[in-house]
Amino acid sequence: MSESDVSPSKKSSKKSTTTKNTSSTSSTSAGKAPAAPKEYEERIKAVNVIAHPLASKKSTKKIYKLVKKAASAKHVRRGVKEVVKGLRKGETGLAILAGDIYPLDTISHLPVLLEEKNVPYLFVPSKQDLGSAASTKRPTSCVLIRTPESNSNFEAQDIYDAMTTEAKQYDPSKL
Repeated sequence: MSESDVSPSKKSSKKSTTTKNTSSTSSTSAGKAPAAPKEYEERIKAVNVIAHPLASKKSTKKIYKLVKKAASAKHVRRGVKEVVKGLRKGETGLAILAGDIYPLDTISHLPVLLEEKNVPYLFVPSKQDLGSAASTKRPTSCVLIRTPESNSNFEAQDIYDAMTTEAKQYDPSKL
């Protein structure tokens, strides 16, 4: 008789705790407003001093679209180590760097290296958005979009060409 009394009370206590857990989970999710994606203007405030040339709002959207299509076509190198390795192997293309990297020392050598290798580069305001565009769960500090071969049927060739010409217009000696 005491066993039957204990087991129903345990069951009821388990039910009440699960009910409490779900209600507390729903109250916390209901308490917090869904995080709206940060706007371009808000992200620019967190950009480092060396982030030149910084892409405009319109160009940033095009860059994210280009990175997404290049990632699906396997034309991308993600992260500082892979980008530097690709550059040392002689790969060319368009480099996209995130402007909100801290500490600066992690990417401060890249613009100089890219200029030595004659690889055009642009900065975007957010490493979070760059990582999501590159099909990774983690934020990405830099991406190298390799030059598509002439015989390949790369979907975003027109965007790639437009962004490359925009990046080549930048002259670092005029700062």
